[in-house]
Amino acid sequence: MIASPLPDLVGRHRECAALDDLLVDLREVGSRVLVIRGEAGIGKSVLLQYLAEQASRVKVTWAHGIEADMELPYASLHQLCAPFLNELDALPEPQRDALRVAFGMAAGDPPDRFLVGLAVLTLLTRASETRPVLVLIDDAQWLDRVSLQTLEFVARRLLAEAVAMAFAVRDPEGQAALNDLPALRIGGLDTTAAGELLETAVGGQLEKRLRDRFVAEMDGNPLALLEFSRGRSAAELAYGLDSSGHPTVHGPVASRVERDFAGRLTSLPEATRTLLLIAAAEPVGDARLLVRAAASLKITPHAAPAKAAGLIEFGESVRFRHPLVRSAVYHGAAPAERRAVHRALAEATDPVLDPDRRAWHAAQAADGPDEEVAAGLEQAADRARQRGGIAAEAVLLERAAEVTPDRGQRGRRALAAAEAHFSAAAPDRATELATVAELCPLSALDRARLARLRARILFARSRSDEAAPLLLDAAAQFTAAGSPLARETYLEAISAIIFAGRVHGPTGARAAAIAARGSGAPTSGSEAADLLLDGVSALIADGYETGVPALRGALELLAHEELRTREATVRWLLLAPVALEAFIHYAWDLHAWDTLSSRAVRLARDIGALGALPPALIYAGGVHIHYGDFAQAARMIDEADALAAATGHAPHKYATLVLAAWRGEADVVAGVVEEARQRADQRGEVSLLGAMGYVQGVLYNGLARYEEALQAARAGIDHDGFNFTGLSLVEHVEAATRCGELDQARDSLERLVELTRAADSGWARGAGARSQALLADGDEADRLYRTAIKEFGRGGVAVEVARTHLLYGEWLRRTNRRSLAREHLRTAHEMFDGMPAQAFAERARRELLATGAEVRARETKPASALTPQESQVAALAAAGMTNVKIGAELFISPHTVEWHLRKVYTKLGINSRRALPGALKSTLAGGADDEGMMRAG
Repeated sequence: MIASPLPDLVGRHRECAALDDLLVDLREVGSRVLVIRGEAGIGKSVLLQYLAEQASRVKVTWAHGIEADMELPYASLHQLCAPFLNELDALPEPQRDALRVAFGMAAGDPPDRFLVGLAVLTLLTRASETRPVLVLIDDAQWLDRVSLQTLEFVARRLLAEAVAMAFAVRDPEGQAALNDLPALRIGGLDTTAAGELLETAVGGQLEKRLRDRFVAEMDGNPLALLEFSRGRSAAELAYGLDSSGHPTVHGPVASRVERDFAGRLTSLPEATRTLLLIAAAEPVGDARLLVRAAASLKITPHAAPAKAAGLIEFGESVRFRHPLVRSAVYHGAAPAERRAVHRALAEATDPVLDPDRRAWHAAQAADGPDEEVAAGLEQAADRARQRGGIAAEAVLLERAAEVTPDRGQRGRRALAAAEAHFSAAAPDRATELATVAELCPLSALDRARLARLRARILFARSRSDEAAPLLLDAAAQFTAAGSPLARETYLEAISAIIFAGRVHGPTGARAAAIAARGSGAPTSGSEAADLLLDGVSALIADGYETGVPALRGALELLAHEELRTREATVRWLLLAPVALEAFIHYAWDLHAWDTLSSRAVRLARDIGALGALPPALIYAGGVHIHYGDFAQAARMIDEADALAAATGHAPHKYATLVLAAWRGEADVVAGVVEEARQRADQRGEVSLLGAMGYVQGVLYNGLARYEEALQAARAGIDHDGFNFTGLSLVEHVEAATRCGELDQARDSLERLVELTRAADSGWARGAGARSQALLADGDEADRLYRTAIKEFGRGGVAVEVARTHLLYGEWLRRTNRRSLAREHLRTAHEMFDGMPAQAFAERARRELLATGAEVRARETKPASALTPQESQVAALAAAGMTNVKIGAELFISPHTVEWHLRKVYTKLGINSRRALPGALKSTLAGGADDEGMMRAG
């Protein structure tokens, strides 16, 4: 809006002080983010203007949201970044290419919006190297959706950069925008300040009772006070608004102000009102386009009366005094007048330079179905998709469907719009458009797409198994239509059922696997995807002996499949979680788990797929938990959580739970378990309950609370789920033997042997041998423990190697072989202490003391003071990566990398990058000094 002409901000001392603090922090400390919230007219824009005027020695860049039905992807972001695009070539190549495509400066694969966000972060960071940068976003609730999402991502990733961001958001329209960012909420002026503002505006004092009544009616809203008093003297106001023929004072303040603006339009010449309507219909504010459109309507662009009325300003761009003026102009015009103006704007818009805007105005001008207009909108939607603007694609396709005359074409476009809305996280709108599509004649293939979309919407809202029959039906329809989407949809159905936690029964994963195998579905075009479906189906329908070998074949393809396009890579990333779940829980193959998860992390980083990166990091973190490298696991989990928060996704709890369980953190596990149970009840995520059995089994066995471990592991086994059954069986055997429930232990051992036989991996053989050892005696038990240690070592499962040393040492002590027991217990203690798995380490310590051994207290190393992010940055820097490359790897700015490194240097007592490798190596070295020795009495 046009800034207030007042020399100071009456009654806004608190707010101005908060903005002054932001500038001080920007100049002296670093990044700051602030969201200014309040109703229309409350003064948000004026506060942003105050901030800009106070920002001396600071680069200021603006973006303005404008209320319009048009959704042009990255339009607002392009506006904001325009002053810095001369630095574009200095960005890392993936970021530079993503930004070029997003801004329509080059052709290419649709960029991931989070990679675009990282590019913007890097661009702003480079701009801040000479002077701090202040980013101001007014009316953020009206930015195009992908621009708002990208700027929110940037705001959440700021840390050490000399960049500050201030958003102005109108409530209630923008209540859902920018949640959880620091906010400054603006209310109405208090009675004294509002009275002072009012008297300044009318140029005289008012009788106190009149003044207070007027202020109360306006709720202290500055815009309302100024506009309702505009052109009226103190004497005129004394008779009240109603008696002066002013619009009613009843209703919300914003509505009253808008009606006041509308009332002023009636006194303007018709040509001026038409000129204002052209400006209101064209949200960019291009003055030259306005003149061309006016010429098309054969009117003279006579703006002086509107300027005199304080409604608009003309220059290189056209700006209304306030968004409510634009709203009053546009909505106050007759539909025929609006259509005529849009028609003129379409004719005035260059079809080569700006085809999307031309198509949109042509659509708004249409007074009925028009295939030429619909086709233009569909082409604009395709261009939006190519630039990564899924939300814009959805809006354009929706409008295309509305003006399509042929019912079959309308259904096809409505379906495409529904799919785009779903991809843009707008399931309600997707449902409405799916209903439109359903009422139109569709091809067999489109009917299948519609069925799959409805299932996906249902699954997104509630993770129950109700979506599975719909997905199976869609897969059958794809098969009948000969579509390669059939096998992909069968795999999606099985995954949905597994996530919902059902293997058996008429709607279980086994029934789905049998249906998939008997469908005769054509190949999907991806050999790896086809083999994965075959392997998973065989595993569920036929059992482990048949399924596991098929899965291993899929692994080889997934590990080495050549991915030539971004689309192929995205598809691979969608398949990886299904493969990982199968390999983790049924192939018992940690090396395969490592291979797949590492590739998933690398691919997600390479293409900037930040939606796929957090789950990939979680899987990779799980690998490092089992390797016994808890620090690296924590770094990956921390990065995944940070990225999930920055991208608006829910954090993944599985790895956090497993790591907390191995660490013996009962409080952490208890809190997450309770949250998981609530999610299972509310959203149908029953698979979470299966995981709880394993997690709590590890926790309570580590704490030597065997009764609780027995109960938890039993629940995990009894749960009719695909995942965690085998791992829960391992925990149950140990807990049952400790509780003297030998029959239960034997039953679980029998199931475990059956489950691990086909895997024939070190992990599987180790789990079987150790569980058998717990139920054996004498030489047989001794042999089985030694076998388990060797097999777990081959499998790389360090936590289980340590645990087997502990169990073997406990058994040796009970058989009075104290010397050998001390050897294995000390190994277990050192391994657990180094991870650190505190509960298991304490259990080993107690056993060692019972043998009469000396136990060294664990020495706290300097590296333990490093946060997960600092550890990750330090490791990459020690490996020789530059700050720019580290930033690109971790999706942070180079300034944030340097900020972390300075803290690392301080904590490790070094002063250069060259010293990092040695410092990190020394902090990770094993052993301890002679202090803190403890001896059994």
